[in-house]
Amino acid sequence: MIPDAKIQEVRERVDMIALVQRHGVELKKSGRSYKGRCPFHQEKSPSFYVWADEKRFKCFGCQAGGDAISFVQRLMGKTFVDTVTDLAKELGIDLEADVDPGMKEKQQVKDATDFAAQHFTQRLWDTTVGHHAREYLRSRGLSEDVMRAFGLGWAPLAWSELADQLREQGMLTFGEKAGLVAPRSKGEGYYDMFRGRVIIPIRSPEGRTIAFGGRLLEGDDGPKYLNSRENRLYNKSDVLYGTDQARDEIRRKKSAVLCEGYFDCIGMHQAGVKNAVALCSTALTPGHLQLLHRLEARELVLLLDGDEAGRKAVERLGGVILAAGVSSRVAVLPDGEDPDTFARKVGVEGVHELLKGARPLTQHLFETVLPDGVAGTFEAKMEALERLRPITAAIPVGLTRSAFFGAMARHFGLPAVELEAQLKSKAPAVVKTAPKPATPAGPRGPPPDQLEATYGACIIRTRALLNADKLRVFDELKHPGIRTLVAAIQSGQGASDVLYEAGEGLTQALQKCKDLLPADDGALEQAFLVVCRRLKLRAIEDQLQRIARLSANAAGGSSELTQESRDLLEERGALLNLKRELLSQKG
Repeated sequence: MIPDAKIQEVRERVDMIALVQRHGVELKKSGRSYKGRCPFHQEKSPSFYVWADEKRFKCFGCQAGGDAISFVQRLMGKTFVDTVTDLAKELGIDLEADVDPGMKEKQQVKDATDFAAQHFTQRLWDTTVGHHAREYLRSRGLSEDVMRAFGLGWAPLAWSELADQLREQGMLTFGEKAGLVAPRSKGEGYYDMFRGRVIIPIRSPEGRTIAFGGRLLEGDDGPKYLNSRENRLYNKSDVLYGTDQARDEIRRKKSAVLCEGYFDCIGMHQAGVKNAVALCSTALTPGHLQLLHRLEARELVLLLDGDEAGRKAVERLGGVILAAGVSSRVAVLPDGEDPDTFARKVGVEGVHELLKGARPLTQHLFETVLPDGVAGTFEAKMEALERLRPITAAIPVGLTRSAFFGAMARHFGLPAVELEAQLKSKAPAVVKTAPKPATPAGPRGPPPDQLEATYGACIIRTRALLNADKLRVFDELKHPGIRTLVAAIQSGQGASDVLYEAGEGLTQALQKCKDLLPADDGALEQAFLVVCRRLKLRAIEDQLQRIARLSANAAGGSSELTQESRDLLEERGALLNLKRELLSQKG
């Protein structure tokens, strides 16, 4: 969409020092560079450096680094194209939008949406016109500061008020592309899509309005909530409501609270939960989780309505969350409450107490679908498995899936292998009347290599060593037997159950490595960290080889870099940096 030459021009012309300071980072001259506190993590001693001549930044605390584009992307949670477009506009660089009709249309939708946002806001705060809407918002417990912070607005019960103003500005067709107005079915002219509604602007993470939600207040035309249709500017599968207000707190806490409704999110912010976001009338998607990842959320807390629909929503969202490997908890509201009404009843302290007591997602799921656990009846267990079927179908084969079935086995009191077999197929499970006579166990697949076997032996000896694996090597283990072992130990299961089912090759390899481990706990941890580094370095080499293959395919003989090639080069640079860092360590 954007010519490479223009991207390079943006990089070269940007004033890196001014850009960083404009986003709230105080910089002081330090030799050839400028130094300040990193905006990406909490720190007391400045470790964030900016080089004006090289137009690059680097934090030696959290390892964030890059150019102006990556700085804005990371800080604001914006896409690459939007970041370049906005920087170019600030710098007065013409991106030749007319070369790409899609980009031209996107800009037209932006212009119409910006105009509409100002129009709706003005109507809300008009002394006479917006009186009813303001009273409604106050009845929901919202202060004027909160209304203004979220940019709330009002669309009067008039057929063409916005359409008429868009026509005067020469933007009527832009408004149609944005889904703000539509042509009349009979006769000439256009009518407003939002009428008699409190307007909730949906914003991108940096605060630009990209769409609207409208809550019906006057008249009976249409559903209770009406949302903008998708367009070149707005894709609801990639947008979470409230990220513009929540992004700094999400980055600070490394956690996000997810609600289902706009006013639930707003109510949470008024109650002091500044890291709350909400779905825009859609299911949770990988795009949403990727957005939260860009905002540096490492944990997701689900805060949904305290009714049957809210409980079902957790089951609906569970598969996507678990498939992505996102650490998640569930805060359970009292029956009949939603986050908005609950916050008004119990106040700030009550809300924070509820969130503090949120339980892990898997625990919540199991206790919801099968409250009696092991003591549940056969029929209850079969019904519970059917409710979990869509969730397990979404979880790919790997450590997360193994851990999930291990935890399920303990709650249901049934073997993990049988549970997985039951959920893979609708066919009835085979009933075993008696165990077959034992036969000598032969090798079941090749044994693990020494590094992975040593990793497994270490955690068999001391489970707490898993917490020392800051490199998350357990996500990259290759041997299925070692992966199953780690998943079992992570979920609290004893290693003996896994080893009983394992082949001779795995058990012998683990025993051999276990015999070689140091007796001292301190020395054991050091040995474990060395193994983690070596396994991580090996994984990095595998990834670098993968990138080399993909880069060759992406280039396709062309001398110009595609977006895919740029992404691969960026990933390669990050891997090489991590490789150098690991090689500089001892062991």
